[in-house]
Amino acid sequence: MTIRVLMTRRIPELTSGMDLAVLPRLNELLIHLRGMASEQPGYISGETMHNVEDPSEYLVIGTWKSLEAWRKWRNNSRRAAIQAEIDDLLGAPTAYKVYGYE
Repeated sequence: MTIRVLMTRRIPELTSGMDLAVLPRLNELLIHLRGMASEQPGYISGETMHNVEDPSEYLVIGTWKSLEAWRKWRNNSRRAAIQAEIDDLLGAPTAYKVYGYE
């Protein structure tokens, strides 16, 4: 069964005091993570959007062939290390919700 994974991240506004020096590293990590995901068995697609009413909130939608494929990727130690660094830079964990089709 195809699933969709909704991931939300909050990237602090630059005016809130976020260190501008972390932005290049954050961007590098996000691009690397997307590239790694695209090479995983079961990965179909991904897209990133921002909330038009709250520009600091981003939504990433990943589409996977199965829950098993997603879980394998979610439990990948390299992915987890990169995600931990992203969350550390942002100061908050990424939230995940998994949805299936009926």
